[in-house]
Amino acid sequence: MIRNSKNKKETERDIVVKVCLGPGGIASGGERVLMAFKEETGKRGIKASFEPNCSVHQVGCMGLCSKDVLVDVLQNGKKTTYQFIKPEMVGRIVEEHIINGRVVEEWTVREDYNAFYGKQMKVVLDACGKIDPEDIEAYILMDGYESARKALTKMTPVEVIEEVKSSGLRGRGGAGFPTGKKWEFCRSQKEETRYFICNADEGDPGAFMDRAIIEGNPHSVIEGMIIGAYAINAKEGYVYIRAEYPLAVKRLGIALGKAREKGFLGKKIFGTDIDFDIKIKLGAGAFVCGEETALIASIEGRRGMPRTRPPFPAQKGLWGKPTVINNVETLANLPLIIKNGAKWYSSIGSDGSKGTKVFALTGKIKNTGLIEVPMGISLKEIIYDIAGGIEKDRTFKAVQTGGPSGGCIPSSMIDLKVDYETLAKAGSIMGSGGMIVLDETDCMVAIAKFFLEFTQKESCGKCPPCRIGTKRMLEILERITAGNGKEEDLALLEELGGKVKVTSLCGLGQSAPNPVLSTIKYFRDEYEEHIKNKKCPAKVCNALITFSILESCNGCGACRIACPAVAITGEKKKLHRIYQDLCIKCGACFEVCKFSAVEKL
Repeated sequence: MIRNSKNKKETERDIVVKVCLGPGGIASGGERVLMAFKEETGKRGIKASFEPNCSVHQVGCMGLCSKDVLVDVLQNGKKTTYQFIKPEMVGRIVEEHIINGRVVEEWTVREDYNAFYGKQMKVVLDACGKIDPEDIEAYILMDGYESARKALTKMTPVEVIEEVKSSGLRGRGGAGFPTGKKWEFCRSQKEETRYFICNADEGDPGAFMDRAIIEGNPHSVIEGMIIGAYAINAKEGYVYIRAEYPLAVKRLGIALGKAREKGFLGKKIFGTDIDFDIKIKLGAGAFVCGEETALIASIEGRRGMPRTRPPFPAQKGLWGKPTVINNVETLANLPLIIKNGAKWYSSIGSDGSKGTKVFALTGKIKNTGLIEVPMGISLKEIIYDIAGGIEKDRTFKAVQTGGPSGGCIPSSMIDLKVDYETLAKAGSIMGSGGMIVLDETDCMVAIAKFFLEFTQKESCGKCPPCRIGTKRMLEILERITAGNGKEEDLALLEELGGKVKVTSLCGLGQSAPNPVLSTIKYFRDEYEEHIKNKKCPAKVCNALITFSILESCNGCGACRIACPAVAITGEKKKLHRIYQDLCIKCGACFEVCKFSAVEKL
């Protein structure tokens, strides 16, 4: 009989169905797919005598988001992954695959799946997409909380810190500061009251790494916080997370509650004399609150604005007490380091950048999603092996790493190794892990303007270099993309960018010019084309585009009907015309023409 069971360890005869209910899976209808599997297996179990158990449950992000809804069926030790699953497809999968053992081949992920995962190395994401994030027993079956138990009962705080230092783990939030050294610095403070904070305020456009970890395996983050709090002797912790991430907040809240029930949080955890508990603090979505001191101000109930350092948070942080702040991915590494040892972890990655890195891989690629790769892997391997290359077989132009504070790396540097030092030398940063791939249809000036618009808007306004400097830089970029650029603008942008970087108060302002400076460095000819010839080579900047109708026009009238400015005239079956003084450059005519009779110059 087929049963919808959970909280049990599966045998080889069991059949396990896992439905992706990460944000991509939910957006694609994953909840309805999950319900369809439960209904179908329940119905079949009543009608047929079928011995193995069938467990149907939700999991977090499986990674290959472009193929959602993804469904894994595990049977006889073999995993089959289905893509683009809809509720109406479930009955056939249950009938043919689960009951009769015949895989529905035309619905499976094959070549793309193998390529996408072939060069990845799942460490932090190992359990994401495998376990139900709301089921603590599923995490425990994967040795969950055993690392925290080991640290608290068999290791001293100093031994824990030394293990983390020896591993080479660096903060995954952007700056890459050695995690063990930060803990050691905090523990050395004389003040006895200390706090431990998880920074889950992930606000980069296109970034969803930390959110996916919490949504897919929140217990790994909680366990990491327990280990860190023990190391610095903190009794109280906070997870600072955006209120606009309701799924992550929900699953984190459930996980905290179940951890308390098990005695992993609260008083005398793991049967020791150690007390530690965690509170959730919801952020309002200010990008600047990803900066440590602004985050602390927000938790304290003040406006999220950074302050000068020193003193550093490890000296004087939350409520004026020594405080360690680590981001989600950093914390999720800790249980694995304690479990497998520093030597194991330091064997992964490059000389100065140990371990793996999780990236949100997006942009003009065939396979978008959440990936985890060893430090030191090349951009080429990520873009062409894992991501499957550029969509529509267009030409790769650049990759933007590190979110709005990162830089754009040109195609000529595609063999670049992905680690902290190498990216910094190229004028970019690792950041928290955003990676956006650009192709020939992207305008690098417009890209720089897009990211600067974001950072300028998100500036807290406290320091003049960031508040005023980014505004002046944005005004120059707006002038260039509007066709009013001047030849001296590039030198002015470089001068302003350099001064904003070295004089801004916090990391937001110090890194805000990166997209502009890197695109000027590697794509100067594109800026010059905008300024000197008043042309946008990628045909993106509306003010520099001209739409015209070719002689091949058959007078179908589609462009005339679509034009919101009534700038197109013409009789049926006769050549139409665009009045340029009325044209608002919206591109509607270009989009609707089925005969390639509208030219975009």
